[in-house]
Amino acid sequence: MRRTDRLFDIIQILRDGKLHRAQDIAERLEVSTRTIYRDMDTLMASGVPVEGERGVGYMITEAITLPPLTLTVEELEALNLGVAIVAEAADTDLKSAALSLADKVDAVLPTQTIAEADAWKFAVYPFADAARGFSHMPTLRAAIRAKQKLRLTYTSKEAQVTTRTIRPLHMEYWGRIWTLTAWCEMRDAFRVFRVDLIQTAEALPELFVDEPGKTIADYVP
Repeated sequence: MRRTDRLFDIIQILRDGKLHRAQDIAERLEVSTRTIYRDMDTLMASGVPVEGERGVGYMITEAITLPPLTLTVEELEALNLGVAIVAEAADTDLKSAALSLADKVDAVLPTQTIAEADAWKFAVYPFADAARGFSHMPTLRAAIRAKQKLRLTYTSKEAQVTTRTIRPLHMEYWGRIWTLTAWCEMRDAFRVFRVDLIQTAEALPELFVDEPGKTIADYVP
């Protein structure tokens, strides 16, 4: 597993707000406890509000705010897209400014920021990768509001491509990475999809109604 994927998985584990021992996380991700300690130090250094200590456990509790502003999901999306475009520009001054702006935004986006302080950042998650999923945002948001099923073509972290029908429920932002929580009809279970790994998103004519056990309120990370 790439370190970038492992850091993302750690965020997913901690997002339930509960205390997790490093040993338990290490066993779940099949790495050493020492590796998890280093990963926690990285997340803390990058601004992720991870609380805890070695031998006790770790948890994450902060809300999604940008002091002194509170941004909507659409505003965060617009900010990401704008910086992504500029960061890929040929103008070196504009590109440098985009990187600097991203650093400043990362510093005040606690829960969402998963960038590593100096080593990770754009070298690992360049905006070109994160921006891949932005074109799907209107379709995903509209389907969530309308309770409309979607057909996704998705590439997993293991490079496996699948096509599945889902019930889109909720979107979240994790520091240049957006995730879509949905009920997957193929797996008959909740699944969290990284938006940047979605290849296609097609709105289907079929709508869905809330059913016990299949709503966002029923989802337990």
